[in-house]
Amino acid sequence: MSRVGNKSITLPDQVSVKTDAAGQVTVEGPMGRLQYTLPQGITLAADGSSLQVSRSTETRTARTLHGTARALINNMVTGVSKGFQKNLEIHGVGFRAAVKGSDIDLSLGYSHPVLHPIPAGLKVTVTDNTKIKVEGV
Repeated sequence: MSRVGNKSITLPDQVSVKTDAAGQVTVEGPMGRLQYTLPQGITLAADGSSLQVSRSTETRTARTLHGTARALINNMVTGVSKGFQKNLEIHGVGFRAAVKGSDIDLSLGYSHPVLHPIPAGLKVTVTDNTKIKVEGV
């Protein structure tokens, strides 16, 4: 019995969900648009302002994918409606960060700066040289 998979997903007013015959789920909202392909044997049913994820068989693989698919779709709904954000802080003497174009420049005690590309769809801001805020769907 999947406790996570059996929970229904509540849709906010501004979020719409579309599914096709191939199992492609598209979630659209004010923050953006996300897509996910349902695993084999997992189905999604819309009931007004809620969604229900179900499985066709009781195999171990189907049971594990049931809860995973439900959690991923719920996170997609949350992402396109409210978005996610994470605040990070760098600890260390002389450690600092800066955003340079589409890269984040991290000075972490190496003899060279560490340049890491910022993935598309994420917004990264640096305050006080040690506080990094990552936002996205």
